[in-house]
Amino acid sequence: MQTEKVDVLVIGAGPAGTVAASIIHQAGYTVKIVEKQKFPRFVIGESLLPRCMEALTEAKFVEALEKRDFQKKYGAKFVKGDAICDFTFENQYTDGWKWTWQVPRADFDTTLADTVQEMGVPVEYETTVTAIRFNGSDSVTTVEDINGNKKEIEARFIVDGSGYGRVIPKLFNLEKESVLQPRKALFAHTVDKKRYMDAEPNRITAVVHKKGTWIWIIPFSTGVTSLGFVSEPDFFEGFEGNNEEKYRAMLEAEPFTRERFRDVELVFEPRILESWSATTDKFYGEGYVLTGNVTEFLDPIFSSGVTLATVSSQTAAKLVIRKLKGEAVDWEKEYMEPTMQGVNVFRSYVMAWYEGTLDTIFFRKDPDETIKRQICSVLAGYVWDTTNPYVAKHDTLPKRLARMIGVTDKMQDLDVK
Repeated sequence: MQTEKVDVLVIGAGPAGTVAASIIHQAGYTVKIVEKQKFPRFVIGESLLPRCMEALTEAKFVEALEKRDFQKKYGAKFVKGDAICDFTFENQYTDGWKWTWQVPRADFDTTLADTVQEMGVPVEYETTVTAIRFNGSDSVTTVEDINGNKKEIEARFIVDGSGYGRVIPKLFNLEKESVLQPRKALFAHTVDKKRYMDAEPNRITAVVHKKGTWIWIIPFSTGVTSLGFVSEPDFFEGFEGNNEEKYRAMLEAEPFTRERFRDVELVFEPRILESWSATTDKFYGEGYVLTGNVTEFLDPIFSSGVTLATVSSQTAAKLVIRKLKGEAVDWEKEYMEPTMQGVNVFRSYVMAWYEGTLDTIFFRKDPDETIKRQICSVLAGYVWDTTNPYVAKHDTLPKRLARMIGVTDKMQDLDVK
């Protein structure tokens, strides 16, 4: 069997894998990426967050991405009935990037993979990892291409950025269930001819249809808009017909989408994504590190996926470089803990969203501007800035604020009466 040798094998050519590969390659090490699918390929996670721009900059991807003329994103808008809460990244608490992009992921991911190949990192598509043997930090990985040809890749370290494929967790039985409730999405790309250019397309819009059910609206620079419904599986059973019939009935049932998307042309038939939340006990082991969605994927709300993918890979790549240099690395303290910091903050806000806590905060009539700036930083992806009280106390402060708002509103109602 053919054998290759590299310093680092990266599994997955998405944002996690390519960011890690670029940074490690820049340090002078040999890197190879193996990717199960053929690019371009469709995936959700189309609205980025400003924090990921720092990782994309260090990976030297920003110049190539700017040439693609993707839609710039300057904020996030939340809608519930007649109430609107508009966050602008320019007004966030944390000093960081004030914008990012909204991207068709097939184009975005292909740009990253093409760019890393131009740097000198080979990417082998339609290549599946079938087995991995570890000998300390060294490993031998067996891969098989689409034609059934097998070979072995010897590496000093492995970065698993395989996303939903979750290669190492599945091979070594590391998966465990997420604490988040199972949810389902029905989505499509639409030819959005009624787009309101004064308010869009420079932000994502999240519409609260009812408690536990929301809609994402993500305009692209091409005139196409990604639009999807997210809810518990039972919600979708309330609509009859095939996926397209259900999808159009849902659009008609929501006042915010009814006029704009009535009879809208679909780029592809509506698709279903469900049971996406998953995690593992540990994000590292002797000879490997897990990055991106392989560690934990939460939920589409707040667009955390690409940010957690790129930032975790940015951190992991630097630690891998130190490991290859022979330096001691405390993977628990230097990787697991900061990665979990980001995951835990986003998880708290995901749960607060579905519980209705954030409804109370977002849609109050006279919001506290300081608090709004602090929450805006969370929505921008700056979930590692513990000087922000809404990051440092992510599990308690939003709930406390919502309770205070509730008490204040009741007192005001009594005064009016």
